[in-house]
Amino acid sequence: MTPLPKKRHSTRRQGIRRATHKLTLPHLISCPNCHQPTLAHRACTHCGFYKGRRVTK
Repeated sequence: MTPLPKKRHSTRRQGIRRATHKLTLPHLISCPNCHQPTLAHRACTHCGFYKGRRVTK
């Protein structure tokens, strides 16, 4: 069996724990080929280029 908590956690402690549960925005860069915003280290979704080469149709 797993142990159960003996005391109730305060709302402050609950808030401190939940303060780390936040969303982060994706890091976008501009594509060197078509200059559209795209995710770093991924093929461009607009033109299909990655590192100067066409990788998708």
